[in-house]
Amino acid sequence: MFSLILNCFILLMILKSVLNKNLTEEIDVLVFLPKNNSFLFSQARVAPAIRYAQNALKTDFPNFHFTLNFADSDSVNQAVFTFADRSCDHKPDLILGPVREYEAAGVVRLASHWNIPVISAGALAVAFRNKDTEYSHLTRIAPSYMKMAEIFTAMFEHFTWRSALLLIEDDMKERDCYFTLEAVFHVMEDYTVRSLTFSQEEPLRGDEMLRNIHDVEVVIMCAGADRIREIMLVAHDQQLTNGSYMFFNVDLFNASSYGNGSWRRGDEYDDNARQAYASLNTVTLLRTVKPEYRNFSIEIKTSTDRLGLHDCSDCGNVNMFVEGFHDAMLLYTAALHEAIKNGYNKKNGREITSYMWNTTFEGIAGQVSMDTNGDRNGDFSLMAMTNIEAGSYEVVVNYFGVNKTLQLLSAFNSKHFTIKGRHEANPELPQKSCELGVSALTGVTVGALLGAVMLIAFYFFRKNYRIIIQRRTHCEAPYRGKHHQLKEDSIKANTSAA
Repeated sequence: MFSLILNCFILLMILKSVLNKNLTEEIDVLVFLPKNNSFLFSQARVAPAIRYAQNALKTDFPNFHFTLNFADSDSVNQAVFTFADRSCDHKPDLILGPVREYEAAGVVRLASHWNIPVISAGALAVAFRNKDTEYSHLTRIAPSYMKMAEIFTAMFEHFTWRSALLLIEDDMKERDCYFTLEAVFHVMEDYTVRSLTFSQEEPLRGDEMLRNIHDVEVVIMCAGADRIREIMLVAHDQQLTNGSYMFFNVDLFNASSYGNGSWRRGDEYDDNARQAYASLNTVTLLRTVKPEYRNFSIEIKTSTDRLGLHDCSDCGNVNMFVEGFHDAMLLYTAALHEAIKNGYNKKNGREITSYMWNTTFEGIAGQVSMDTNGDRNGDFSLMAMTNIEAGSYEVVVNYFGVNKTLQLLSAFNSKHFTIKGRHEANPELPQKSCELGVSALTGVTVGALLGAVMLIAFYFFRKNYRIIIQRRTHCEAPYRGKHHQLKEDSIKANTSAA
């Protein structure tokens, strides 16, 4: 009897395995992207990347059928209300997006409450790292601003810089630059950092900026390309680009809406701008190219050209939003497959989300590493002008977020990163050593000099003291003899009385 039951159980398990293997999963995906093509992450730009991934997944996961539903996320209310309306009858299995912080906040809170996984190539601000409660179901497939800020802490430690000024152009709407440098401020709590914010509409407050720059070593900027150029021209005019200060700008999106390192305008200031930009270094995403990426890039560019989207001609590469949403499909599919193998289904959002965290997979542009908090580890590059005559840039440093290390490339010039009046930057990466550092050696030297001065002073004091004692002893000798005689007389008198 027991043998019969055991055989039946084994047969049921085999049948279940076969059924699960052949079971078709219909996955409803709600994609929040703006229809406005002025955004680098508009529906027209990103949709081809998601469909490209959808088609590629048919080979490895033929039983997963994705239904894509696109919704406009052009405003906070529109995104949240659309999500609520669509969820009345049937809640989606997966949400992709939104990208912008304010729209993402409302959608992610609601999705977390309804146990629906959310993957976004945006929501990069510091606040979204809180995954304990309201953002518990959010996975960020693009490197957050906090991940980007780590390259600055790594450089400050390596080059022994200690102070920075953050210059922020705040549009008071999307606030991308504010959120970008907010992260730098958060991760650099061990350094002296202050900020100066200005709006897009107001003229540059040159005098105030110069006063703030005066007593710092490093200036980190996030602003539009024209404003960056204006700042660098003012700094050059005041001879601040002569090596006394380090200048950085942040451009994660390869677009002219951010300072993309472009100094040329074809005007009378081009020559000064070229010289000024010799001191400007640009932090951007590290680019790796796989053979598969070329086909993907051609497909995406063909799609955007077909739609007449020529306003991003300066992008150079497919931007991180397009790549991110493509990789989001790969990440979710692998996590869903793993969850089903372990007895869960597509409605177990919390479990599927956990399978997307603390994992590594191959994305369209290279390896993607997700940390234990559901955020992608970021790899970044630092570009510097290596040919001042031509005004051309090269990547001189790479930063790898997984192990938090800097890689100095062949184009790296240590003198370029040495602030005048300070010791030369170490061209080698710092190694643990028992040798004394510069500050320790200085302390030992000063201590030795002070000790020598004190010894010399003690010697002369002691010598002078001995001379004084000898003189005093010589002068008091007669009185000491009388005192001795009086003492003896007193003893004799007492003895006689006894």
